[in-house]
Amino acid sequence: MKEPFEKQEIYVVCIDNTDYPASLERHKIYKVVPDEDAAADGDIRVIDESGEDYLYSSERFVPIRVPAAVRKSLEMIA
Repeated sequence: MKEPFEKQEIYVVCIDNTDYPASLERHKIYKVVPDEDAAADGDIRVIDESGEDYLYSSERFVPIRVPAAVRKSLEMIA
């Protein structure tokens, strides 16, 4: 069973970039922007390659837990 997306700040890995090769890279870590309305529709809002947040189907991603050092590094590039 797939892990649910938590409401707190989380990161996900893209596993499917079909139809969005310029916006999403497979196997890349993306930051999730909390959006309860999107979640109710089965979507998540992520900051994609454009640097802006967009909605995508949650099926394209797998949530991950990142160690504090990795989180700090990811926040530096955001």
